[in-house]
Amino acid sequence: METRELRYFVAVAEELHFGRAAERLGIAQPPLSRAIQKLERRLGVTLLERTNRNVALTRAGSVLLREGRAALDAVDAADRRTRRAAHVEPGLVLVTKAAASSELLQKLLDAYAAEPGAISVDVLLCGPGEQERLLRDGRADVALLHRPFDSTAGFDTEELRTENQVAFLPAGHPLSTRPHLRMADVTDLPGLPMPRWPASDGTYPDGPGPQVRDHAQLLQLIALGRASAVLPESAATYLREGLAAVPILDAPKVTTVIAWPPHSRSRPLALLVRTATTL
Repeated sequence: METRELRYFVAVAEELHFGRAAERLGIAQPPLSRAIQKLERRLGVTLLERTNRNVALTRAGSVLLREGRAALDAVDAADRRTRRAAHVEPGLVLVTKAAASSELLQKLLDAYAAEPGAISVDVLLCGPGEQERLLRDGRADVALLHRPFDSTAGFDTEELRTENQVAFLPAGHPLSTRPHLRMADVTDLPGLPMPRWPASDGTYPDGPGPQVRDHAQLLQLIALGRASAVLPESAATYLREGLAAVPILDAPKVTTVIAWPPHSRSRPLALLVRTATTL
């Protein structure tokens, strides 16, 4: 398969519409349709079920979408990392979710800067779930990820810490004065729905909760009495007036890991990982 064919297929598979995919790619629709048909003939499988009104992925098409995204990310990563390697001043790009693991990140950056052989580290702050994609496509060299929310499949990782979770509630709520809670207590609180975070494609799942893109927005909604949330206990460092955090006994634990591409041979990156595990 050619990279061009993969890009064509991924566009159609994501849009599920040949016209929108052609517009996104900047080409006419007929050559796009022919390219997909040629790809199907070469593979000997049907990738898309087409009707007059709908386009749907087959089981084989779903597999190629997943694998094709990974392959295109690898190509983009090779391009970006090759160009960056030619820079006179080398540096590392570390991506992390905004407002997550802030205390750990500050300690890591300070400890690494003090190490002989350290180079500059640019911190790229992103929205929930975006770290993985930025690391896969080469825009970042290393990431702080949080299991079970982020996937670490295909990366080398080291665990840094595991923590419990707490319920963030408006101060003054009847549950805010309890010593601890259980997930059943906070799952469907009247008037305080859980937030809806965007998926990797930017769309939001259905549900009654407010759409949020960052923790600052979420915390303000909680303080206003419009939402509640279950967050790692380290997020309690952001407690302010109008908020309360109560431990949840049966919430799944959250593990912070440092992750990097398995083929990396960067000595400065190895030093950063070693510094992180020492911390």
